[in-house]
Amino acid sequence: MSRATLFRSETGATAAEFALVVPLLILFLFGIIDVGRLMWELNQAEKATQMGVRYAVVSDPVASVINTDFVGDFSIPGGDPVPSDVFEKAVCDNAACEVSGEATSDHDSTAFGNIVSWMQRFDGRVQPANVTVTYTNVGLGYSGNPTGPDVSPLTTVEVSGLSFSPIILFGGTLPLPSVRASLTMEDGECSVTGDCNGSN
Repeated sequence: MSRATLFRSETGATAAEFALVVPLLILFLFGIIDVGRLMWELNQAEKATQMGVRYAVVSDPVASVINTDFVGDFSIPGGDPVPSDVFEKAVCDNAACEVSGEATSDHDSTAFGNIVSWMQRFDGRVQPANVTVTYTNVGLGYSGNPTGPDVSPLTTVEVSGLSFSPIILFGGTLPLPSVRASLTMEDGECSVTGDCNGSN
């Protein structure tokens, strides 16, 4: 075959075009798989957060400030709501609770661990360092409540710091957005048992 005939030949054109298209097709296919995996992992994190806050509002609070006797300790008249300058919110991670307001709080590590353990049933990636529990005074409850805590806070459980490993990044990771869920703690453990550590 002469050189001129070889240059005019089109017998390998299909194979060359296929070789150019295949990498893009594989990348597109793995992209579709990664989007499905990403949605699955986000859904797992959301479900774990929802179940975590459900557990948190019916079990012992992580922040002991929830069980404070605001009548005896802060001289708030019985029947009055607890003002936000006394207790605004408590933000608890796996080590401590930070309280806004005059009130102080201990950290119940057992209660925190129980919330995280329950969340891990729905998403095994969740670790204590990924979880934050926040109790916000939204005006529910009243000081001197004889059947439960003086404050029925809005309880929020947040999961952050999780990551996603797409196939197309070949071992790289992407951070997942934080996920949170909130419920009011009107039926907390203190309300159910009537035992508020002797505060009421």
